[in-house]
Amino acid sequence: MAFETILTPELIEAYTQQGYWTDRTITDYLDDVTSRTPDKVAYVDSRRQITFAQLRAEVDRFAAGLLELGITSGDVVSFQVPNWIEWVVIHLGVSRIGAISNPLIPIYREREVGFMVGLAGSRLVIVPSSFRTFSYPAMVARLRKDWPTVQNVMVIDRQGDEGDLSYEEFVATPGEERHSAEALAALRPDPNDVTLLIFTSGTTGEPKGVMHTHNTLVAALRPLPERLGMTDHTVVHMASTLAHLTGLLYGARLPLSLGATAILQDLWNAEVFLELVERHGVTYTAGATPFLHDVVAAVAKTARDLGSLALFCCMGAPIPRVMVTEAHQLLPNLIVLGGWGQTENALVTLGIPGDPLDKITKTDGFPWSGMHIRVVDLAGAPLESGQEGRLHVRGPSLFVGYAKRLDATREQFHDGWFDTGDLARIDADGYVSLSGRTKDIIIRGGENIPVVYVENTLYENPKLASVAVVGIPDPRVQERACACVTLAPGVTEFTFEEMQEFLREKGMAKQYWPERLEVLDALPSTPSGKIQKFALRAIVGDQA
Repeated sequence: MAFETILTPELIEAYTQQGYWTDRTITDYLDDVTSRTPDKVAYVDSRRQITFAQLRAEVDRFAAGLLELGITSGDVVSFQVPNWIEWVVIHLGVSRIGAISNPLIPIYREREVGFMVGLAGSRLVIVPSSFRTFSYPAMVARLRKDWPTVQNVMVIDRQGDEGDLSYEEFVATPGEERHSAEALAALRPDPNDVTLLIFTSGTTGEPKGVMHTHNTLVAALRPLPERLGMTDHTVVHMASTLAHLTGLLYGARLPLSLGATAILQDLWNAEVFLELVERHGVTYTAGATPFLHDVVAAVAKTARDLGSLALFCCMGAPIPRVMVTEAHQLLPNLIVLGGWGQTENALVTLGIPGDPLDKITKTDGFPWSGMHIRVVDLAGAPLESGQEGRLHVRGPSLFVGYAKRLDATREQFHDGWFDTGDLARIDADGYVSLSGRTKDIIIRGGENIPVVYVENTLYENPKLASVAVVGIPDPRVQERACACVTLAPGVTEFTFEEMQEFLREKGMAKQYWPERLEVLDALPSTPSGKIQKFALRAIVGDQA
């Protein structure tokens, strides 16, 4: 399958000449670091560890197996795998032959997975037998009838007759018995081909499939080591899911570009994180601001040696000043930096080591080299520094379109600038401060909750007449979702437990469930009937 993109020859030439697109693929980095340090530990997870030489061998066996299944350049492989080494192998093996990775967040359920795999037109779906007591093969079996393109299902730790293929058996056959290294090398993709299809929360009832090329993903990583002083001696840690762009870039791919060791954590727990820091000498981690909140609380109670931890990059929510101050008191050598980005454009801004406290706590960072930002008014005219407007972005790590939604893609571009849907200010020094969202999305702990998607699902409940989901402030996770509803005629009761059970039956991921329910006589609205969410927030805020 060939996905149509907005990539043009002019754009390719411009970013190539400027040196941002280097025509490198992630498996080029794998080959390079394996040649330099074959016996160095590459990744450690909760189940095993693997050297770079072992990793390349497993990747090549997996890639050769994909070819035997008939998967070729441009085909999509969907995989819903926790932060395990298998995730990295799958991503690299798919990339090796020019196919397209479609990682799915492990907490997604029938509703999300069914839509995403269907839109992607995946040829192969890979899941674990079980994770956190959930049976992924059983879910896939229920959905498979709706996926005409899926030819095989592969299961990690396969039990009995789950799926068509066992991952362990699949990678057991030596790669040279399937396809030679030279044959695999001959399949090296064009770096401007789509290599990643990753879904982001939609604002209109469906998630959007964001497409990235090899060049856009490599460009997103290249400035990081210089700004943060990273080398092959860095020990990277990642607890954010690798199926988010943050985890994918800075947990799965960054270690290869550095030649560094990565520690993968599949379930977030601050105490476990501190144990990993002490055991492996972790120097860098990245995650949503609640992770830092949990770490600060855990550090205050531990006697572990955490002297190696030097960098904590927070994405997805502002960093409270008190949290940064407390982190510095507990871990004087730790640098905490805030950043901002989207699935569409990777990490656009990040603080700079040495920034004063006001820059760390009151801004969302400074743009990377090659990434440009501006704020514009409603008419699209650029605004002066300090003025609030719509935030636009352009640069080499920008995506190349929404899969099968190119009209929707083009609607968000203006003279080459991508409209992020956020409101922001840019100060005189070029630092950006996000001030709101034009999109109707709630951000809970760095996770986007697509409001319209949740509302549309709740509207399917016959007990409800009207629905509006709004965000209410929370000191730890920034916002929590509150469902405000009115009841259908003749209905006298709708409980929080009923709402949860309904969303469970609908197969909605639990992270999207509202954490509060308000049953009201009426929702405030304009004369035309449009719900006034600002008034609704005031009502539920007063009742909190």
